[in-house]
Amino acid sequence: MTYIPRLLEKELIHVLARGKSVLLLGPRQTGKTTLLKKIPTHKQFTLANPKDRLRYEKEPFVLTAEIEKLAEEMENETPLIVIDEIQKVPILMDAAQDLIDRKIAKFVLTSSSARKLRRGGNVNLLPGRVIPLRLDPLTQKELEGQYNYTLNTVLLDGALPEILLQENIEERESLLDAYVSIYLEEEIRAEAIVRDLGHFARFLELAASESGKIVNFTKLSQEVGINHTTIANYYQILEDCLISERVEPIVETKTRRKLSKSQKYMFYDLGVRRVAAREGRQLSREQMGHLFEQYVGLELIRIIRLSQKRYSLKYWRDPAGPEVDWVIDTNDALIPIEVKWTNSPTRNDGKYLHVFLEEYKEAKKGFIICQTPHAMKISQNIYALPWNRIDEVFDFEMK
Repeated sequence: MTYIPRLLEKELIHVLARGKSVLLLGPRQTGKTTLLKKIPTHKQFTLANPKDRLRYEKEPFVLTAEIEKLAEEMENETPLIVIDEIQKVPILMDAAQDLIDRKIAKFVLTSSSARKLRRGGNVNLLPGRVIPLRLDPLTQKELEGQYNYTLNTVLLDGALPEILLQENIEERESLLDAYVSIYLEEEIRAEAIVRDLGHFARFLELAASESGKIVNFTKLSQEVGINHTTIANYYQILEDCLISERVEPIVETKTRRKLSKSQKYMFYDLGVRRVAAREGRQLSREQMGHLFEQYVGLELIRIIRLSQKRYSLKYWRDPAGPEVDWVIDTNDALIPIEVKWTNSPTRNDGKYLHVFLEEYKEAKKGFIICQTPHAMKISQNIYALPWNRIDEVFDFEMK
């Protein structure tokens, strides 16, 4: 299968060249194992193998002994060791720390669950010893030039490498079905530690359907039939397992009485979201518009992550009417963004951007992301950008 180069590869190589170890986080099927095949390593341990997992779980010191022997054989070179799915035997984090501190080895530790690494409060997350990196589904920049890459494709099928590279739609659908049933329905359920799996299954379907919307815990608790604190805990499970992205609201205001304070949650992949929500491929214009809004939000989150800057993505909503889909908070400035399912944006599409710019003086420009083929100036300080030029909101200049 074709390998699509990942933007994270350069940062990963840079961190390792500095002599640092890495904790590589990412949901399953985002391509962590494939990426690591592009990096020269000296030894790989895969804890997905039950036999190996049980061995190291019973006798963690065995791992230390094996790596010490390897380092001894390599004499003047520090071996680079990969431990895949480290969350399956978290105690091995202690062994990794010991070997790092004694400068015997460097590590790339991969994990598809931050929750398992933190469970019990006793797990050693190696503060100051490893650099955390996150591998997400494919981004726009990574997909440029791929023959089967279209906006509709990523809205309906998502951007997991193995799935998106399938030419046959039926094959993509089959793989997504398997992913949801095997991974979400089994592994995520196991994470939940719930007595009534039916409730969690119903929650998962509703969470997928409500992806990208402001969450109402009370409403969801009524629909699922459990209390709202359990709903909040379920969302935390999805977030810890890297399945859901949480977006906080902007709540600071000088002139408005009450801004929304609830979070938004988005499934990390739109293909997984659609299948988990049990939706078909024939979606309404309104549904496609909502998926488009999530796509832009997810893309912004990934651009921020890859930049290694301390930016954050937020949203803004006044229950009295005005709202802005996404706001990038750079700490020094705010960049408001509206998402519209149109190829002919008008001044009216940016009306709430004007409201936002008047309310927040640290916001200088607003943007409409849509399907226009070319960038446009809509009004004073409001610009429309094509959907495949989202990254330009960070450094936009009208040419």
